[in-house]
Amino acid sequence: MRIAILDDYQNVALELADWESLDADVHVFTEHIAHQDELVRRLAGFDVVVAMRERTPFPDSVLSRLPELRLLVTTGQRNASIDVEAARRHGILVCGTGYLPHPTVELTWALILAACRHLPTELRAMRDGGWQSTLGTGLRGRTLGVLGLGRLGAQVARVGQAFGMRTIAWSHNLTPERAAEHDVTAVTKDELLASSDVLTVHLVLSERTRGLVGAAELAAMKPTALLVNTSRGPIVDTEALVHALRDGVIGGAALDVYDEEPLSADHSLRSLPNAVLTPHIGFVTRETYEVFYRDAVADIAAFQRGEPVRVLER
Repeated sequence: MRIAILDDYQNVALELADWESLDADVHVFTEHIAHQDELVRRLAGFDVVVAMRERTPFPDSVLSRLPELRLLVTTGQRNASIDVEAARRHGILVCGTGYLPHPTVELTWALILAACRHLPTELRAMRDGGWQSTLGTGLRGRTLGVLGLGRLGAQVARVGQAFGMRTIAWSHNLTPERAAEHDVTAVTKDELLASSDVLTVHLVLSERTRGLVGAAELAAMKPTALLVNTSRGPIVDTEALVHALRDGVIGGAALDVYDEEPLSADHSLRSLPNAVLTPHIGFVTRETYEVFYRDAVADIAAFQRGEPVRVLER
């Protein structure tokens, strides 16, 4: 059996799980393969592919050209970049792995604190021999708006409450009763935008949420507000966000996810002083990767036995 591990940027996959137990030929790709034709060429002859989250899309146009592929393992429990129905048509089984939500919650707050206390600026100043140059913004008494009060959003809200913040939330299906379970107030979308000092996004990417935060939504926010996105890049209209940050429509943004990943070196977001950016590391911890790769090995072993586990239906 030939196994390809994709997008292992840190080259750590082989040390975090017992791949030798599979008695297979395992090949690691540490560089991202962006173009479909190149991806198909590089994956020719592999029986199994292990995909890291949604870094590499697998639409029908790719799956149909990989006749030897029989198992596609994605880290995590869902992957919007894989056409699961197309995989089924081509006789390719798609399986998932376990996932740890709390590292993304932790990074969300790292970004919020970094933006509110201007840490990138102050860190650079200290390296350059400088001293205090900015005025930070405290969190106590401010309003934290949570766009999507699911598993991650609820945990983020709990931390905000520990900081003494008022917590409000909105999503398409959120009820006042559900919000109250987390000591959060359910509000309308308009109120969420108008009232939030910090607006943090925690939604699954779908046709309903793609572009949900656009120019009109940004214009409805406070001019001092901070927008945080550790969910999925396309939920926020990138072009509208760039204009809003340049024109002072909102105070700042703290982002870990983007429309295009890896983010191009000359992307306009990189040059904005009121944008705190990290390279999609919300889930990138040793503990999470151990779960990902351990479960990927278990998925492949189960497939070898003819007893597949964690099969994704959609």
